[in-house]
Amino acid sequence: VEIEIGPGRGWFLVERLAADPAVRLVGLEIRRKWATIVDRRLAARGLGARARVFAEDVRSAFARFPDACASVVFLHFPDPWWKKRHQKRLVLTPELALEVARILVPGGLFFIQTDVLERADAYESVVGLSGRFAPEGPSPRADENPFSARSPRERRAMADGLPIVRLLFRSLPR
Repeated sequence: VEIEIGPGRGWFLVERLAADPAVRLVGLEIRRKWATIVDRRLAARGLGARARVFAEDVRSAFARFPDACASVVFLHFPDPWWKKRHQKRLVLTPELALEVARILVPGGLFFIQTDVLERADAYESVVGLSGRFAPEGPSPRADENPFSARSPRERRAMADGLPIVRLLFRSLPR
């Protein structure tokens, strides 16, 4: 199974499922309204047997996931908050990086995208300091999205000519 943290309106999920009929996905969306809308959208498109979206905060949901249950975890353009008082809302923390490593199968992929260069540096540091991941390639920074699907934010950043940093890590064996 693949997991998307914060699928928002769910278009990455729909594209990913259309691109690869073998994929099964779980989305964890903190906003109940969007989790419900996307879950219904998937069912209406006949994709409900292969994907579900739950109204869950990933920070508490992952604690209930079994070890080594996911092949890929996606985190697209998180953390839109700039103010210092909003730092408590950051999604990718050292604790979450360890949980992602725990739920990924050995050799599983963690794919992160952002158009905020400072955040990319911070994400790379957080994941690297966990000691549970290796870069996929000589550097974790990938030139392209290798997953045959794009999030709406990725499409908008590309259209606006913004630099997108894509980080791809492989989980280390335990």
